[in-house]
Amino acid sequence: MLALAFIFSCSSDDGDTGGSSSSSGGGTSSVSSCPDEVTGDGTVSCGGQTYKTVVIGSQTWMAKNLNYNVPSSKCYDNIESNCNTYGRLYDWATAMVVCPSGWHLPSNDERDELINFVQNISGNEYSISELKAIEGWNGENGNGTDEYGFSALPGGSGGGSGSRFNGIGDSGYWWTASENDEYNAYSWIIGNGYYGINVTSGKRLSMFSVRCLKD
Repeated sequence: MLALAFIFSCSSDDGDTGGSSSSSGGGTSSVSSCPDEVTGDGTVSCGGQTYKTVVIGSQTWMAKNLNYNVPSSKCYDNIESNCNTYGRLYDWATAMVVCPSGWHLPSNDERDELINFVQNISGNEYSISELKAIEGWNGENGNGTDEYGFSALPGGSGGGSGSRFNGIGDSGYWWTASENDEYNAYSWIIGNGYYGINVTSGKRLSMFSVRCLKD
């Protein structure tokens, strides 16, 4: 079995607190998940929007970043069209509860299962091109092959108050449900300038994308 290629880093975001319903450590949220409603084969609805789903190995994922509008979420640069393309950005406490009923934020282990499956099939322990959308990424080598329909897009990230946005078009940041400590949690990053997955421990009040996994 191929080893999962990780680059570990620690986020330097200071996680200022404005505009979040979370506690100072980002540990709780007043947001409730939206009930899921199956609308056909391979789809699920949430907050008035319908999402395709995709089976990869033994897992079923949403094939698009979540765009469920709750008070503690933001569009990149506060521009609504960015939400329509890339989904919304959420702090960690909100990310933990915002997936529809019957779905959840994946753990580090569940993320690893996805990446290991793709890399084992491809025979390349570093490539994640198979998970990236075929368009929407900056750079000559930014776009992927999207062989599994996961369609990862570079939605960027935001600071704890929904400010200091950065990385759209270049990097996608996704929360996991795995905690690091009282104030930090794990996320994963796919970029357009390197292979593999960048695993980062960042402030819970930072704002990243959410990709939901079926229970």
